Parts: sequence; C-alpha cells; structure tokens
Amino acid sequence: MSPSLKELYDEQGYVIVPGLIPPDHLEALEAASARVIERTRSGNWPHRRTVGRQFPPFGDGDPDSWGVQHVMHPDLGDPAFARWYTSDALVNVVKELLGCEEDELQMELFNMLINPTWNSFALRWHRDDVRETATEDEEREALSIWHHGTQWNTALRKDSCLYIVPGSHKVPRTPEQRAQSSTLGPPEDPLTMPGAIQVTLQPGETVFYNNNILHCATYDHRTPRITLHACMGEVRGGPSRARNILQHGLQWMKEERFADTLDARGKKMLARLIKLQESVNGDVGYSLDN
Repeated sequence: MSPSLKELYDEQGYVIVPGLIPPDHLEALEAASARVIERTRSGNWPHRRTVGRQFPPFGDGDPDSWGVQHVMHPDLGDPAFARWYTSDALVNVVKELLGCEEDELQMELFNMLINPTWNSFALRWHRDDVRETATEDEEREALSIWHHGTQWNTALRKDSCLYIVPGSHKVPRTPEQRAQSSTLGPPEDPLTMPGAIQVTLQPGETVFYNNNILHCATYDHRTPRITLHACMGEVRGGPSRARNILQHGLQWMKEERFADTLDARGKKMLARLIKLQESVNGDVGYSLDN
C-alpha cells in the first residue's frame, strides 16, 4: 500500500504535488506576477527581498531583488494572488498535510521568489526558525515542537533553486552537517552537504516543506525564476507560529481594504491570523541573523 501524501510529508519533510493551479487561475497569475515583478524591479514596490540580505529585515541596501513581499497587498491591486491562495485545490492539500479542518486554517504569508537582475545570490543552509548556533540539545527540543503549518513553492517557470536534506526536520544536524551550516555564508556547492538533494520543479508543480527542514537556495541571475512562495497555518499552532510569521510585518493585513479583497473563506482565515497577532505582546523579533 502506497503511503499517503501526509505520511510522505511527515517522513521526508517535503512532498511535490502537481496541478494546483487550475487553468482558469494560470493566466491571471502569470499576468499578475509579471506586473509585480516589473513594479519591484523598477523601484516602485518597496516590499522586496534585497540582494545581500538573506533574511528579514531585508532593508534597502541594494537595488537588485531576489523576491517580492506581500503580493496580496491591496496597493498592488492584483486579486489573482488571494484568489489562488484560498482556492479549493490548494486549501484541500494544506488541510490534508496539517490534518486539520477548514475552520482551523490561518492565513499567513504570500510572497514571490524571482531571479536577481544583475548579481547571482544564494542563501546559506538554515532552518527557518532554529538558529544556526543552536546546540544539539536546543535543536532537538526545537524540532520536537510541531508548529502546525506548512510552507510551499509553486513554480511558474522551471525551478531548480531549492536544496534540502530529506528527514532533517526531525533530527539534529550531524557534526558534518553542522560544520556546513554554522556560518552566515552560503555554500559554494550545496550538494556537498551530507544527505542533500536538489529539488527541481516543472512549471505548475508545488513543493510543500516543513520550514525547519535543513535547506538552502541559489539564485542565478541568468535563469528566469517566478515562484510563488507562501505558507499557511492552523490555529492549534498558537504562539509557536507567531515569530516566524509576524517578523515579516503584516500590519497592512489588519486594514479593512485588504479584507475587502478576500472571498468568504479568506476573510475567515484572515480573522484567525489577526487573533494570533493580537495575542502576542510586544516585538516578536527575528528568527535568523543576516
């Protein structure tokens, strides 16, 4: 008997799913992506991932970009992103992977990963919410906490940027892995990491992954990249999801004009995110250092 999608995801820390962009969504997403990329590269969208900065806060120190932040923001005026984020095909897979019901789903982040224009760029080996300096015991404790969320990349162009170590979301790094993931610099060759594989997505394919799997990425300025990068959680995660999500700055999502762009499902998911945001006192800080 073949393992279920959730069993594969829980065991490997990732799973690839095709066909989550229905044909009636694809044309709109393509057009919306082209518009926001052009706006970002022309300097008319300030919320971006800046070359030279691997993690938030991204700042504005370089004019080149490797990502677009907040693609559902009403100032961009492109409802295609929110429409797809709350679509049946996507939501049904997330529910299966998280083992939850729709009334527990929580809206979170939706960004876009793109190729830089002038300079290639890379991210170091990391786990999204466990620092590289964590001891083996600290790492084991952090990985034992189920954060009740999933992250995904959906490729609109062929994408071979992501490298992961399958199964590493459950166990601390080995000494050899620790040696290659304890600095702030990216690897020269990601495949020298013990256990690493390169993830290649064809257009329309989605990789869902546990964001505390050991992973890194390369961004070749010569290779077009348009990859939808998002996450969704569920309310059982509570404060354990707060820092990893709220560090990206989501005050705009509390504005009524954003809620007005959402369908009924989206409004309910948003309400759960706002409840999480209001339950956290003070500055949540940042997960990782640049």
